[in-house]
Amino acid sequence: MFEWYKTGSSQERKTFWACFSGWALDTYDAQMFSFLLPTLMAVWQISKGEAGILGTAALLSAALGGWAAGILSDRYGRVRILIFTICWFTLFGVLAGFTQSFEQMLVVRTLQGLGFGGEWAVGAALMAEVIRPEHRGKALGFVQSGFSVGWALSAVVMTALLAYLPPEMAWRVAFWVGIIPATFVLFIRRNVKDAEIFKEAKAANNEKASLLSAFRPSVIRLTLLGALLVTGLQAAAYTIMAWLPTLMVQVRGLKPGPVVITMLIMCAGAFAGFVLTAYLSDRFGRRPALLVFCLGAWIFTVVYMLVPMSPTVLMLMSFPVGAFATGIFAVVGPFLSELFPTHIRTTCMGFSYNLGKSLGALSIAGVGVLSERFGLAQAIGGFCLVAYALAIIAVLLLPETRGVRLEDVDANLGHNPDDHDARVADHPLINSKIQSE
Repeated sequence: MFEWYKTGSSQERKTFWACFSGWALDTYDAQMFSFLLPTLMAVWQISKGEAGILGTAALLSAALGGWAAGILSDRYGRVRILIFTICWFTLFGVLAGFTQSFEQMLVVRTLQGLGFGGEWAVGAALMAEVIRPEHRGKALGFVQSGFSVGWALSAVVMTALLAYLPPEMAWRVAFWVGIIPATFVLFIRRNVKDAEIFKEAKAANNEKASLLSAFRPSVIRLTLLGALLVTGLQAAAYTIMAWLPTLMVQVRGLKPGPVVITMLIMCAGAFAGFVLTAYLSDRFGRRPALLVFCLGAWIFTVVYMLVPMSPTVLMLMSFPVGAFATGIFAVVGPFLSELFPTHIRTTCMGFSYNLGKSLGALSIAGVGVLSERFGLAQAIGGFCLVAYALAIIAVLLLPETRGVRLEDVDANLGHNPDDHDARVADHPLINSKIQSE
């Protein structure tokens, strides 16, 4: 199972742990907020709509930050920008613990979100450029599994804090302790270097990445379809992750203990889903893996939200929901990284992922508003149905990329943007000239 890691070079292993730990920390800080929502709603007496705005604001700013980080990463290097993003969102996470009102939290969370956005696209590109093509899906899938680790850690930390501290203090400490894992991640990243393919592409191409790089004729179709894919997946995932703790307490009537157990089971399912999807995508292809997991997530999520069930069944069902709805993201990193040339890779990935992320984030506020009329479970289920349909459409329109060499992508899509004779049809992905495993 871990042959890709055992046979990897020292640089591959260092890069893996740097990206894995960073993504876990990013998720810890982001998901901590979903566990804090019920407490904040009670302490500050804010509505579901206002709570949804807090969640959406950070995700919208993350879209802007992610696009900016992608551009800066193509210009100045992957590792340098990854270190900056960690410092940024950790700083504002600590400041969030000092806020005294809804308005202050809104400002700080919006600023913190700028740092969240850069971690995924830059880290995924760095890992994709370092790892061997035949193991790219597995390696990035395991990096993505850092999400479940950060998610579980946030659940454990918040539960422990609520058990030993009063609610009005527990949520503040939850933000402050984020500085501990951040220090650990920075320590890991101190010896990580940019991939040789990035250095070579930067030396060979004089074009500087810009806001318009994602709209070059040779990549715009791939950029927009990538954004549609992420929109669907993120709309469903954010809806589930942001509102599930509230659903458990206010609709299902669970106590804090069973809620935490349910979330931990879902995290375990997510981890299993990441690993399974990663191997399936390297074995059968990115598109088949995405289609299977989209359909599975569609079915299990709607059943989970709308079908009455006992607390025990609810906890057990959280495993497949986590496996399908969250595990599917293991394919997104390698898939998007294989679509774009190296010198504008994170610019295009950052735009696709974060545009999709920002559009998907609207579902959090939308569920908050609609739940006041139709009920929380019904609002979540409805949004997920539409979201996965969008993702499936995008998958059907995108090319297969399993096993492609990034050098081939550079050769076919890395041409000068002023070359108006260049055609997307010449790309090896579009022609299905994919190097098998």
